[in-house]
Amino acid sequence: MTLNERQIDRIIEMAWEDRTPFEAITFQFGLKEQEVIELMRKEMKPSSFKMWRKRVQGRATKHMYKRTFDKGRFKCSRQKSISNNSISKR
Repeated sequence: MTLNERQIDRIIEMAWEDRTPFEAITFQFGLKEQEVIELMRKEMKPSSFKMWRKRVQGRATKHMYKRTFDKGRFKCSRQKSISNNSISKR
């Protein structure tokens, strides 16, 4: 599968997000966890890649089977107050 620049940017963004599991990337783009790791290694500076790997390794939220919540998305208890913030509407 060949990915365009926009897709690669989105995959990198999803990989950096704490609450986006690798399974979501697989579902949307067809890349397995190892392929995402290889893409990140190729697209990022070595220091940024090392920082990302350290951050992601062992993180329960990056793997569906390690999550503590079953259905839906995680929602912050302050989500409504954050969403109504005037800064977020710019």
